[in-house]
Amino acid sequence: MQFCPKCGAILIMKVKNYGCPRCNYSTKEKIKLISSEKTEEKKEIPVIKEKDSEIYPIVDSDCQKCGNTKAYFWTVQTRASDEAETKFFKCTKCSHIRRDYR
Repeated sequence: MQFCPKCGAILIMKVKNYGCPRCNYSTKEKIKLISSEKTEEKKEIPVIKEKDSEIYPIVDSDCQKCGNTKAYFWTVQTRASDEAETKFFKCTKCSHIRRDYR
């Protein structure tokens, strides 16, 4: 790739030769167009196990299935926006999930 010596624009192919699109400079020389690209190796994406992905807060809540007293807690808006959000509890021991609509 060559640049115009007068204004610095990239020389492009005109009818018979290469020239500058800005200042009408032209040359009869043949121009080599060389392009290169540097690429980096992609890093390996770590796989997260289900046990490692529990980032929810732990609250006191009785499990109906195993009797454990601790559970992960999160909320989701499952109904209309003017209604209360749904609370979910997941037992830390047996992973039983229950929801509370209050």
